[in-house]
Amino acid sequence: MSLSVLAAFWAVSFLFVITPGVDWAYAISAGLRGRVVIPAVAGMLSGHLLATVIVAAGVGGLLVRVPFALSALTLMGAGYLLWLGLNMLLKPAARVQEAESNEGNWMAWALKGLCVSGMNPKVVLLFLALLPQFTNPLGNWPVSIQILALGMVHALSCGVVYLTVGYGARAVLGTRPSAAIMVSRFSGAAMIVIAVVLAAERIITLS
Repeated sequence: MSLSVLAAFWAVSFLFVITPGVDWAYAISAGLRGRVVIPAVAGMLSGHLLATVIVAAGVGGLLVRVPFALSALTLMGAGYLLWLGLNMLLKPAARVQEAESNEGNWMAWALKGLCVSGMNPKVVLLFLALLPQFTNPLGNWPVSIQILALGMVHALSCGVVYLTVGYGARAVLGTRPSAAIMVSRFSGAAMIVIAVVLAAERIITLS
């Protein structure tokens, strides 16, 4: 795999990563809650790596060919995002110093991050559409190894951006409780909208 291919994939991948979405909302929530940015980001990266392994193993193609499996994954992910969004609306993050005393278990934040990215069918579908285009069946590396390498490049970009978003939210909004509450509620609302759209798309497809 040439450096030019890796660079081209990184450019496309980075545009995807810097687009705000559920991942940004979760990173912001972690930043506002206190010292849980690292476990939250680690959890989300685990979800992206899991999606990479699924595509590399060929299971992702099976999910697309079996409508029930993809529908179940979509509805489960939508339900989880809806639950997270409602919690953020009802319990918006307050001042960082106050939130740190009740920031929760690191493992819990990591598991939530894993679910946020791992249960998002859009991630798997994006990988299915994106990763194979940058592989070469005639290359020196097996296609599965090429996909894993591309997935690691994507995960590296995700890590840098998510950490920046999380710690940026903590630094900028940590001493502005009213702004922090507003951003937290906005993030929760965004999660709810994305959950409803995901569920609606799948229900329309099944009908």
